[in-house]
Parts: sequence; structure tokens; C-alpha cells
Amino acid sequence: MRYLYQMFICVYVLTFLSCQVQAQNQPDYTKFVNPFIGTSNGGNTNPGAVMPWGMVSISPFNSFDTLNVRDGHASPYLDGRKYISGFTQVNMSGTGAPDLGTFCLMPSTGELKLNQPFNTSEYINEVSKPGYYSVFLNKFKVKVELTTTMRTSISRYTFPKGKSNILINLGLGLTQKEGAVIRRISDTEVDGFKTIGNFCGLTSVQTVYFYAKVSKAPKSVGVWDGVRKFPEMQREMAGRNIGAYFCYETIDNEIILVKVGVSYVSTANAKLNADTELPDFNFDSTYLTAQKAWNNELSKIKVEGGSGDDQIKFYTALYHTLLHPNVFNDVNGEYPGYKSSKILKTNGKDRFTIFSLWDTYRNVHPFLSLVYPKQQSAMVNSLVSMYKEGGWLPKWELAGTETGVMTGDPSLPVITDTYLRGIRDFDIQLAYKAMKHNATAVAPDEYNIMRPGLEDWLKYGFIPDDIHNQMFFYANYEEMLRTRAVWGSVSTSLEYCIADWNLGQLAKALGKNNDYKLFQARSMLYKNNFDPSLNFMRAKKSNGEWSEKLDTTDVHSGPFTVGTTWTYTFMVAHDIPGLIKLMGGSENFIKKLDDCFSQNHFDVTNEPDIAYPYLYNYVKGQEWKTQKQVRSILTADFKNSSGGLPGNDDCGTMSTWLLYSMMGFYPTCPGDMNYQLVSPVFKKITIMLDDQYYPGKTFVIEARAASKDNTYIKSIKLNGKSCKKYSISHQQMVNGGTLSFNLNDNK
Repeated sequence: MRYLYQMFICVYVLTFLSCQVQAQNQPDYTKFVNPFIGTSNGGNTNPGAVMPWGMVSISPFNSFDTLNVRDGHASPYLDGRKYISGFTQVNMSGTGAPDLGTFCLMPSTGELKLNQPFNTSEYINEVSKPGYYSVFLNKFKVKVELTTTMRTSISRYTFPKGKSNILINLGLGLTQKEGAVIRRISDTEVDGFKTIGNFCGLTSVQTVYFYAKVSKAPKSVGVWDGVRKFPEMQREMAGRNIGAYFCYETIDNEIILVKVGVSYVSTANAKLNADTELPDFNFDSTYLTAQKAWNNELSKIKVEGGSGDDQIKFYTALYHTLLHPNVFNDVNGEYPGYKSSKILKTNGKDRFTIFSLWDTYRNVHPFLSLVYPKQQSAMVNSLVSMYKEGGWLPKWELAGTETGVMTGDPSLPVITDTYLRGIRDFDIQLAYKAMKHNATAVAPDEYNIMRPGLEDWLKYGFIPDDIHNQMFFYANYEEMLRTRAVWGSVSTSLEYCIADWNLGQLAKALGKNNDYKLFQARSMLYKNNFDPSLNFMRAKKSNGEWSEKLDTTDVHSGPFTVGTTWTYTFMVAHDIPGLIKLMGGSENFIKKLDDCFSQNHFDVTNEPDIAYPYLYNYVKGQEWKTQKQVRSILTADFKNSSGGLPGNDDCGTMSTWLLYSMMGFYPTCPGDMNYQLVSPVFKKITIMLDDQYYPGKTFVIEARAASKDNTYIKSIKLNGKSCKKYSISHQQMVNGGTLSFNLNDNK
């Protein structure tokens, strides 16, 4: 028995030492991340500290000038701005409209001044890494360092000798709503909440709560309203421009820390999050944990070869892709229900929020299904729970509310794609019921708030342009429904086709054959908006006639949502063979696609046409054009610089396009389990497969001759066997193996 015990100890020690060696040998992938990419040129990212999918992200806030005037920028940070106003605790990445960016912390020195222009500073020495940000505030001579847990931030301020202050400003933020409450709990603690919302000018509102604690008792403490101090105030204070202050006499290089817990449920939960995840003020340990978390997620894909900039672009894109959606529940599992004031508890999986689905359904969620299936499963579980709580699958959910932004019914492709890729640990029957409800609920029994114009789409086979006006910004859903508003009759019709095609694919997989036939037929209604005389998508009137003269250049033309007919004519990836036939054959199809690129109608930053470069793969002999176009876009539009994203990252959508394209494959249509192939940038890519979901251990992509010049594919082999097609199925990939490319510089 003693001998067996000694053997056990030896095995344990050897295993422990082996794990330690493996940890030491693990490359540090965080060093390849440049969080400043996308902080200019409209990328709308920020360089702040955040955990993967973290609820809290603490970012430098420079979206206001010294006069406290905001210019409508959608991000808390813009590279090149002169002044920092503070550091906000809850932020979004890459969105095209402002919201959140709230609970603004700011250290200062000298006499306490509450007028905001006195509390801004020029800055130098910015450092940003996954889970960490630091900067030096010139005016105040303060070094600021930031890091986070999942739900709590910690800030470390190194002050000079003299009078020093820490301010918590609830008036500053990106949200278009104003109004907050703050309460002094003790000399070192405050809590409160703020109402946020009006995302994209709509009326959705949310409430976010906080709890803050400083590491040292101050010389004086209080709350403020405007420029008036209330040092004795011990109860709640409400207002538009309110906050709290902590004043000190510091010695030179004195460090004071602040931790801030956040919750969407209550101040008590915000404190619980902070106490649980940050029981002390150990900044270095917290950052080390964040760094390890990031390295663990980034290491799921290993790339070899390419230039140094290529590796930085790749891992920064992976970093940006893993920022949204975010964990929404507190450490006790509580969260506010979707479209409801009820406080609910999770069912064992994290609840997620910030679903920018019109963007992310096209590539982010298929990517997460492949590389991060556990998180994707929890996200789909969150979508299905939203149906249980609010009666609908969401369109653009933000902090438990429905913003209603954009068009289509994007939850449906996400759920179908996830299920067909092999992720099955969610209630698929309830999910199907929810999807069918979104797709079929019509008046007079029920207003379909997710599919405006559905009744007429089904009646006419298209959405008549003369019945539905084309306005977008409405005060609420009821007004939208009352006025029969549709934002882009053609765009909306095409999005419904993709959604219904996915619903049909899921129905087929579940053995619901009648439903499959119904939704498959509905997915072909895109043909009614195609004008074969022009080979363009067009709007129609209720009498079946084409609408007024087609404008192919005006991105604000009524029938098309943030785009033109060029943006949408090829957006039927669920039926490219059918579109080729409508256009009169492959030659006409290729000519039209060529014109789209050569006449500069393609915009990689606009989601509806984001798959266009890969459509050449559908015509035999034209695949080289996909290789040419993709490599040209990678070279021209994506850089290792603050302007390195060509436009809004849209919660990781642009970054995900970059990831796929650099690896050599892309999912042109959610629900379609085939990836279209293109020449990889790297010599070797190893994707780690999750064995809880997939039979393979790794999938390796090799391109030994990969270089900036070797753009074209000479041959492809899968597990040593020649591939005749420029595509590979998802199942082939998750079975594991090796995909080998032979590349050269000649098409």
C-alpha cells in the first residue's frame, strides 16, 4: 500500500512537472496582438483591457474634447485624439453607432475641480496588450494601468507627491441617454446605476449597475452634481452630470487602486462580482490571469510563416473576433430577461449579450462553431432562451433589449448553421419552434415585430415598393408596424430568403419534410426581384411593374439597406447556381462579377457583399479570380496600423473575414457546410479541434510555397488525395487531417 502511494506521488509530481514544462514552452500569442489596429479609419475598435467575451472592458475615453463636446464617434477611443477624459468600464468594439462607454474613472492632481474641461489631459507612452492598457497623463503626471476580470476592472494609478484625486464620472459616456444615480456607501466605496440606450436613435434602453472601491481611505470623499460638492451626502443622488470623488495627499510614486464591478441586475450583484472575482487589489495577478486566458484562446489556431505583420494582423483579428458577444450573467448566474424586467438565472451555461446578428451571422458564428464550439453553443442557448423570455428570436439584442436595428431575420441562419456543424447541446425542438414562429407569425393574430412586410412578401412574392415606405428610424416597433415600414424592400426580401433557406435546411435535417418544401420554396422568392433585362436586383410595385429607374450608385436609395443594387444582386449565396442561370449562364455571371470589382462597386466593409470575392469558385476555371481578389483585398485594405481595418469591425465581422481569408477558406453562406478555398497566406496553420464536439484532434493547412507573390493554387490535396474542387466540407475538416496547397505566382 505504501509502495502504491509512493508510485502515485511520483506519477503526480511527474505529471505536474510535465504540465509546467508545457506551460513554459507554450508560445506567447498575445505578443502578436496589436489592439490599436482599427482605432482609426472608422474601425471603431478600442485598445482597452478586456477578457475574452468579457462583460467589462475598460478603455481610454477620448471621444470628448476639452469642452465636453462629443462628435458622435461610435467608439470611446480614436487614435490621434489629443486629450483623454477618463477610462470607461463597459464598451463595445467595432459597432457603427455609439452606446455604452460608461462609468468614467479619471485620476487628477492639484485642487479638486469638477468642471469637466479641467479633468482632461494630453497623454504619452500608451501600451496596449490583451488584458492590459497603460498610459501617462501629462497634465497630472499620473501613470495609469488597467486590467480586468470577466466582470470587474482594476485600475492602478501611480501619483506624484501632492494633492491627488480619483473621480468617478457618470455624466460622460457614449450613450445617448442621460440620467444616473450614485450612492456613497463608505469612505472607500460608492455604487449606483445609469440608464443607457437609444442605440441607432431607437428607443431601447438598458440599466447598468456598478460598485467601486478604492484601495486607500481618502482624506476627503463625497459626491457631486454639476460643479457642486456634497461631502456629507450619504443617500442616493440622481442627476445627469453626477459622480463621486476621493481626495488624497500622496507621496511621490504612491500607488492607489480602484476596482469596479459591473452588473445588469443590481448594485448588490455588482459588488458580488467585484468581491468574488477581485477579493483583493492584486493588479499583477489579475493581469497575469487575463493574459493566460487570452493566450489560451489565441493558441487554438497556430500559424507559421508569413511576415511579422501578417502574424500580427492575424492574431489581432482573432482577438477582435473574441470580444463579442459578451457574457451577460453575474457570478451568481443572474441576468435580466430579454424584453423583460424579470431577473432570471442561467441554466448552467453563460448567458451572452450584444448580438449584432445582421453582421455576425455571415461569418463570426460559423467561425466560433468551428474553433470555439463551447462558447457558440452557449450563445445559441442564449438566443433560444430569449425566445422563451420575450416571445421572439432577436434581431440585434443589446443588454437584454431588442434594438430592432438592420434587416432580415438573422437568428435563423445562426441556429441552423450551428446545428448542422455538429453542435447539438441545446434544445433544438424549442429552437425550431422559435424559428418557425419568427418566420410565420402574421397579423391579425400577431404582429411580426421581427419581419416587417412579411404578409405582403408572402402575398406578392416580393415586398411592394409602393406599399411600404423606406424609412428606418422609428420611435418604436408599434410605429414601424402601424406605418408598414420596411427598411429596404429588396434588401429585406433577400434577407428573408436566406433565413427561410436555413429554416428549410434545418427542417430537412429534423425530418420535417413538409416544412422543408415550404421554406425551400420561399427561399427562391429572390427571383421575383431579379430583372433579367438588366441582370440586377430591383424593387417592384404591387401591380408587378418595376419601380422607377434603377439607381446603381446611391447607397441611400430606398429599396436597398446601406448599399446599392450592386451590394445585393449577388447576395443569394444559398442558390448561386440558380442566380447563374437567371443571369443567362456562367459567362454573363462572371462578366457581371468582374464589373462589380473593376468598377469599384464592391465594398469589403459592407456585410451583404462580403462573400463576393469567393463567388468565382462557383464557375469552373474561374477560381483564380477568387485567389486574385482575396489576396488583393488582404494586401490593400488590412494593415498593421491604427487604420488597418477598412471600416467598422462590426463586432468582429471584418476581422473574421480576414481570419478565414488568411487561412485559405471561407463559408460563403451560413447553413451551407462547404467552405470555398483560396490560397493561404501562411506556410502552415493548425486548428485545434474541440474533442467534445468533433472527432478530429487537429486540422492542418499546409502551403509550403506560401509567399506574397505565390497567390495562385496549382493543386490541392486532402490527406494525400487530390481534390478536384475548390471547396471542402465542414465535416471533412472536423474529422481532422491535412489540407495541402501547391502555390505559384502564375494563374
